[in-house]
Amino acid sequence: MTTGGFSSAELASQEASLALSSLDTNVALTIGEIALEIAHARDLPVAIEVRIGEWIVFHAALPGTDSGNDSWIARKARVVALTGHSTMYERVKAEEAGVNWYEVNNAPEADHAIHGGGLPLIVKGVGQVGTLLISGLPQVDDHLVGVEILTSYLNRHQGAKNE
Repeated sequence: MTTGGFSSAELASQEASLALSSLDTNVALTIGEIALEIAHARDLPVAIEVRIGEWIVFHAALPGTDSGNDSWIARKARVVALTGHSTMYERVKAEEAGVNWYEVNNAPEADHAIHGGGLPLIVKGVGQVGTLLISGLPQVDDHLVGVEILTSYLNRHQGAKNE
């Protein structure tokens, strides 16, 4: 199964559980550094991007990636910006509803990708203000690595004031 057996309800709950207390450049850079640490430790061929709004605060492309990954990242980022949800959530929700996501959202597939690896950076009490993007692995793995990165960030900084 290409969507990992997720349900949209499970993915929505996951998004809420990964909410941050704040998001600024220091937090975005820390999330990017954690992503890089995880990717290097596993020798993952991924491109990583952390955005605040449209601003690319962190970008890294590891061996095994190419400019095509940047295109995937841009397409995933547009989905998260449009919906405020993860790309995996949007894909699973569309499959559950039996609809063509691109048609329903009037969002051309050439510019949008509902493939795992685009995760909203949600600030508690504010909503989605940034995006974590992973590209290079099968979509379920892109999504799961993103979840692991945010979980690791929260575990390291839970309760600590973000700088």
